[in-house]
Amino acid sequence: MKVLEGLQPASVFKFFEEICDIPHISYHEKEISDYCVAFAKERGLYCEQDDHYNVIIIKEAAPGYEDVEPIIIQGHLDMVGDKLPTCPIDMEKEPIKIMVDGDYITADGTTLGGDDGIAVAYGLALLDSKDIPHPRLEVVLTVCEEVGLEGATAINLDTCKAKRLLNIDSEAEGVFTAGCAGGMRVDCHIPVETEVKSGVLCEVKTQGLLGGHSGIEIHKGRVNGNVYMGRFLLTLKSKMAFGIVSMAGGVKDNVIPKNANATFLVEEAEVENVKAAVEEMNRQLKAEYGVADPDAELVLEVSGVRECKVLSECSKEKVLTALNVMPNGVQAMSQDLPGLVETSLNMGVMKIDEIEMQVSFALRSSVVTAKEYLAAKVKQMTEMLGGVATYHGDYPAWPYARESKLRDLCLKIYEEQYGEKAEVEIIHAGLECGILSGKIPELDCISMGPNMFDVHTPDEKISISSIARVWEFIKSVLAEK
Repeated sequence: MKVLEGLQPASVFKFFEEICDIPHISYHEKEISDYCVAFAKERGLYCEQDDHYNVIIIKEAAPGYEDVEPIIIQGHLDMVGDKLPTCPIDMEKEPIKIMVDGDYITADGTTLGGDDGIAVAYGLALLDSKDIPHPRLEVVLTVCEEVGLEGATAINLDTCKAKRLLNIDSEAEGVFTAGCAGGMRVDCHIPVETEVKSGVLCEVKTQGLLGGHSGIEIHKGRVNGNVYMGRFLLTLKSKMAFGIVSMAGGVKDNVIPKNANATFLVEEAEVENVKAAVEEMNRQLKAEYGVADPDAELVLEVSGVRECKVLSECSKEKVLTALNVMPNGVQAMSQDLPGLVETSLNMGVMKIDEIEMQVSFALRSSVVTAKEYLAAKVKQMTEMLGGVATYHGDYPAWPYARESKLRDLCLKIYEEQYGEKAEVEIIHAGLECGILSGKIPELDCISMGPNMFDVHTPDEKISISSIARVWEFIKSVLAEK
């Protein structure tokens, strides 16, 4: 028996479970893309698949809706692949294990991929239906959204006739997104040198950090594991000599890193002082982050005496400078919309080996010049440390439209269905609407979705009852003439 069997609407949950059975983290979407193509062929629907594995599936209007304006139903095929350190699943090759917990669907030790598997499930369920009234449906499913909206940038939409687009990639039922920040990725490579030394091998790890989405939750003041590991080592430097063997942290540049670690050598006489330094940093964590990240702590493991390659003193200084001086977190709040983050960046991935230090940032801003300046600051710092910074995945902001027939329609239907008014917001996270609007002149967009929580983390969950309500809402939008 399938895990989601018996849940309603049956077709949506059926397709969502099938999607979860297919590995589909970013840059590994071929299998799920081929699955969507096979779905279309089995039903005789028009389908396009490009070289990037973006998919467009078209279903002509239901009887009586031939003259109704077509609509694009849009989402992305990829998911963020994060997991608990104890989880054995290879997310590039193995399916996740979904579970039902009350009103929620979650996964065992991994991200769920409700962002944005639920959009794919809704789209396929609409295409599969026999009795849902609808205009011409153009289901557009992109790849590599989570790593810089690369699929949306590459896709050709010449086949699409619609001037309306319903993006299903928001995470709060009753909140419609009508604008978002632009963004880019910055990858930094700083060369390092090593030398052989001996000492007691120590490893410090982060534990209990909340992490989270670097757009939606960047303003919540949570601990960035990479940055805090740098802070710990900078503090340790004032107390004793040590040699860095390796460091690593984070899984994706757009995820606030929960797990970071540093392995280093110290003299045997300093081991007790290392323990004291960890205890002191944990007291500081509680004092500074007790509300925003209450369970955050550092843990220490001490091994025996080892002879290892460690960073040279010059390279150690470069690493500590990068981790402690490079900007991170909220850089500016909006001057126009109180409470909205204007510009931020997230030191999402960090790795240090015998050759180089690698750091990857996700930058976001609703102001193009602020985004460009922040990228230039990171590049300048990287070059001062003898490294190279490269930009990729640059995508535009999606500006708020003062007039939108689709937004007005959605707000009207929501109030009719729920008996209350919906909210309209502009968000700091990135959505594909800005890029797609540049491909179809005068495209009218809105973004929405069911309730999801802790996306991009192994605690991700999606509400079953909310999925059902949003399904009814989507059908009502499509039924409107």
